[in-house]
Amino acid sequence: MKPTGKRESRTGTRTGAAAGAAATTAAAVRRLLPSADGPGRVLRGVDGLERWSGADWLIDAVRKAVQAAPLGAGRDALHGRWLGHPLHPLMVQVPIGTWLSAAVLDLLPGNRRASRTLIGVGLATAGPAAVAGWTDWADLPKQQQRVGLVHAAGNITAVALYAASYAARRRGRVWRGKALGLAGLSAVMVGGALGGHLAYRQASGANHAEQVPNMMEPGWHTVGDLADFPVGRAVRSHVGEVAVMVFREPGGSIHVLADRCSHMAGPLSEGEIDDGCVRCPWHGSVFRLADGWNVRGPATAPQPSFDTRVVDGRLEVRLRHLADVTAGAADTARAG
Repeated sequence: MKPTGKRESRTGTRTGAAAGAAATTAAAVRRLLPSADGPGRVLRGVDGLERWSGADWLIDAVRKAVQAAPLGAGRDALHGRWLGHPLHPLMVQVPIGTWLSAAVLDLLPGNRRASRTLIGVGLATAGPAAVAGWTDWADLPKQQQRVGLVHAAGNITAVALYAASYAARRRGRVWRGKALGLAGLSAVMVGGALGGHLAYRQASGANHAEQVPNMMEPGWHTVGDLADFPVGRAVRSHVGEVAVMVFREPGGSIHVLADRCSHMAGPLSEGEIDDGCVRCPWHGSVFRLADGWNVRGPATAPQPSFDTRVVDGRLEVRLRHLADVTAGAADTARAG
């Protein structure tokens, strides 16, 4: 019988090396991702990106170009005001879905034409999705624009890689096309992760007045003495913990809206009042004083509004339901 000691020794060495490599990989992943010890390198990097001002000159130039584009009423359509929330996240589902499907088909035999067609569909729909994204991006705070610029750069890289992949497949260079497609999908994943950070960590596109109904008790609430609210000038006050904008018209009507703009929480009480509407001083969203309807974007959600009454010289308000707001908006549209 031949000795087995050396063979067992080599097997044990390989097993130990594999275990060591796995432990090293796990430790590296732990350093990248958030844990009980802290945010991890990835999140710290993105946080640093929010604070990095090195590309602000480029951001300002691109923002001015986007805002100067002659989009007219199409700007609000691209914001998604008609939909009630941003349009860009909906539109990106098509290119992402087709490119991911193409990657799955690339793993299976006999699907060359189908994969190429899916990549082509993704390329055709990426442009409109990008236009909607840039339109939203131009009306964001600087910290979000910094992350958004890198998000866009990742998506532009993905489009370039998929365009090269499509061209390679058309020329019959299938394996090169698959490699370029895989690289493009990787870029899409990076861009998508940053897009998720924008949406969920930085609340880009979220309704920043959504919490108002949850903070209001039912019924009427006293805001203050009517004499505290001058005629013709918006005043900021509070109903419990909710900041509100109070505006008294010369004719006696009183309008009360939640003060923090639904777009990015700008102070409406500091905005311009004109033609029965208030314009947010931060990004220009316009809300109707009568019911808080978002007449013009970039806000895609109406502003919480309140019914008003005066009892013994004191102003009282009651939160108005969204159904009443939308019904009023429909009546106004029919009357117009």
